[in-house]
Amino acid sequence: MADQQYPVPRKLWEHPDPKSTTMWKFWKSLEKAYGEKFPDYDALYKFSVTRRSDFWRHVMGYFPIVYSGKVPNPVVDESARMDSIPRWFTGVKINLAQNILFSGDANGTPFIGSAKANDKIAAIEVREGSFLEPIHRITWRELRERVGRLSQAMRAHGVKKGDRIALVASTSIDTLTTFLATATLGALFSSSSTDMGVKGILDRLTQIKPKFLFMDDWAVYNGKKVDLRPKMKQVMEGMVGIEGFEGIVSQIRFSHSPADISSVPSAQTWTTFISAAKSTVLEFEQCEFADPFLVVYSSGTTGQPKCIVHAIGGVVISAHKEFTLHRDLGPDSRQLQYTTTGWIMYLSSVQALLVGSSIVIYDGSPFTPNLTNFLELVSQEKVTHLGISPRYLQTLEGAGVIPKKVADLSHLKVVTSTGMVLSDKLFEWVYDEAFSPSIQLDNISGGTDLAACFGTGNPVVPLYVGGCQSLSLGVPVAVYDQTIEGGKGVKGVELPIGEAGELVAYQAFPTMPVTFLGDNGPQRYFDSYFARFDNVWTHGDFISIHPITKQIMFLGRADGVLNPSGVRFGSAEIYSIIEAKFADKIADSICVGQRRPTDQDERVVLFLLMKPGHQFTPQLIREVKDAIRRETSPRHVPKFVFETKEIPTTVNLKKVELPVKQIVSGKIIKPSGTLANPQSLEYYYQFAKDENLVELSDPKAKL
Repeated sequence: MADQQYPVPRKLWEHPDPKSTTMWKFWKSLEKAYGEKFPDYDALYKFSVTRRSDFWRHVMGYFPIVYSGKVPNPVVDESARMDSIPRWFTGVKINLAQNILFSGDANGTPFIGSAKANDKIAAIEVREGSFLEPIHRITWRELRERVGRLSQAMRAHGVKKGDRIALVASTSIDTLTTFLATATLGALFSSSSTDMGVKGILDRLTQIKPKFLFMDDWAVYNGKKVDLRPKMKQVMEGMVGIEGFEGIVSQIRFSHSPADISSVPSAQTWTTFISAAKSTVLEFEQCEFADPFLVVYSSGTTGQPKCIVHAIGGVVISAHKEFTLHRDLGPDSRQLQYTTTGWIMYLSSVQALLVGSSIVIYDGSPFTPNLTNFLELVSQEKVTHLGISPRYLQTLEGAGVIPKKVADLSHLKVVTSTGMVLSDKLFEWVYDEAFSPSIQLDNISGGTDLAACFGTGNPVVPLYVGGCQSLSLGVPVAVYDQTIEGGKGVKGVELPIGEAGELVAYQAFPTMPVTFLGDNGPQRYFDSYFARFDNVWTHGDFISIHPITKQIMFLGRADGVLNPSGVRFGSAEIYSIIEAKFADKIADSICVGQRRPTDQDERVVLFLLMKPGHQFTPQLIREVKDAIRRETSPRHVPKFVFETKEIPTTVNLKKVELPVKQIVSGKIIKPSGTLANPQSLEYYYQFAKDENLVELSDPKAKL
C-alpha cells in the first residue's frame, strides 16, 4: 500500500564505498562512544536529535575545533524551552578566525601549521573573463599575514569586541581578509553585494550601526565596470548622525586603476587604513561559544529587513558537521561556491576553510564572456566541490551546453545546488547528460535564518530524483499541519510522514540566531519563528518527507516571500519604492510570485491600483521598473506589471498576498473568511494563463 501511495522516485546515485567516507567513520565512533548500534542513517539521525547533548558533545571532540575551557556536560539544557534560545557549551572560549587560520584534521595533524601546509594555497581569486590569469593566489601563510596586519590596523582605529564592521563589496581576497580580521577581534561582520541599491544598503546599516564600512571602489558584472563612488557618497549622506559610524574604507578592486575617493566624505583608502598597523601579529580575542560574530538579513516582507545575528560556536561546530560529514570535504578538496557577499552562501564559501579545503573565489557573471567560461575555470582549478543554483543549471540545459563535453571535470566529486527548488527534470539532466554519473548532486536547503541546512546531501544513502537527500544531523525537523491558524499558546499538530505541511524545528539547535539587532529586535525574533506554534520554530517552507527514501521534498514557500531565480526578497521592498516615488499616481500595489506547475522558475508580478484621474501607461511601467532597479537591484524588477481595480484586504485593511500568489500560480482557492472583499480575487484568475499574461501586458488592453 505504501509503495502505491508513495512510489519510490528513480535512484540516480549512491556512493561506491560508503565505508570510506568520514560520515561512516563518525557513525562508528558514535556507536562506540555510547554503546549503541544504528542500523541505518535514520537511526543515526534520531539519536542526533533525541540525545542532542550527547551528539553535539561528540562532534566537539571528534573534530579539530580550537577552543579553551572545559566542555560542559550536558552541553545544553535539553529541557529548556526552544523560544528561550538556550545557550550551548557554556564556559567554552572560541574564535572563528583562529579556527580557520590554525586548524587540523581529526588525528591532530595540522592543515596549516607545518611548513609544507603553510605554502598550500588557501584561496584563489578570479574575476569574470580573466580566469586564464587568476588575479590572486594566496597561501595560508600569506593569508595569516594579511589578516594579522588588517586586524592590528582595526585595533589601532579603535575597533573592539562587539563592534560592527560592514562591507559592500565583491567576493575577493580583500573581502575575505576583512571578514577574518573582523572575526579575529570578536567584532560583528555584515556584508552586502555591490549591486544593492542605496536604500537597501541603508536599511541594513542604519539598524546595525557599524563603526566602519569597507566598500569596493569599482564593481564588474557581465562585462560592465561600474564606478561605486556615487553610491559611496549617497551612503555617507544616509549615515550622517548614525552613532559610532566613522566612515568608509575603500577597497581597491583593480590594482591598475584605483579610484580617487578624495571627493567622498569621511573616506580613506585601504592602504591608508592599514598603515596604522604596527605589526602583523595575530591576536585572537577569546569569545564565548554563544557570542555573536555575523549579521545576515531577512528578505523584509514586512518593512525593514530583520538583522539576524549568528554566534561563533554554532557556525564553527555546524560547519565541521555539514562540510566534513555531509559533503566529505577535507584538506585535499577545492571548493568553488558561486555567490555574492549579500547571500548566506558567502559564509558557506568561507566555512570550507575550516576543514582545510582551498577555495576559489569568483567575482562576476558565470556566463561572461560565454556560457562555458565558468566550466573551464572548474576544470582549470581542479575543483572538487562546485556550488551553484538551479537557475545556473537551467540556463546551461536550455542552451544545450553539456558540461562534461566542454570541460574536463574529472576532479569534480560534488555539485551543490541551492537557492530555489531544483526541478525533477534538472535532477535527471544532471545524471543523464550534464555530468559524470559518479558525481553527487547535493541539493541543500536551510539558509539565512539558521546558517545551516535542514535538508542536505548524504554520502551514505542513495540519491533519488527530487528534494534533498536527507535531513541534516542534529537539526530536529517535523512537518506540521499548515491549515492550523496558530497563535499564542497554540500547539501545532505533526502530520504523518509523507503528508505535506509546514517545516518546523521542534527543539533548539546550535545555529539558532542569538538575537536580532535593530528596533524591537528580540520581539521581531520571536514573531518571526515562534509566534505561530507554541515553542516551535516555524520556518516558512512547505515540505513533505518521503516515507521510504526519507528525502525531503521542498514544495515552495509557505508564505509570500518572493524568490525569482533563487534571489529571495520581500514585497515590502517593492511597496516602499512605489510609495516613495509614485504616491501621487498610484494608490496601492500588490506584488506576488508566480510559479505554476509547468514553470521552472518563479516570476514576480506587480499589480498597481491607480489613483483617480491617473492612467496606467507604458511610460509608467518603465518608470516603476527603473525605480525598482535603481533602489534595489536588477533581480528585483518584476517580470510583469499590470493594473488592478481592487486589492484584496482583510477586515482590518491589511492587504493579503498569499491568495493572489496561489491564484496566479494556477490554483483555485476558497477565500478566507477574514477577507473584507473576497470577490476581488476573481480578477486575478486570468493571470494564470500565458496568453492572458501576454495580452494584458499591454496597458491599453481592456481590464
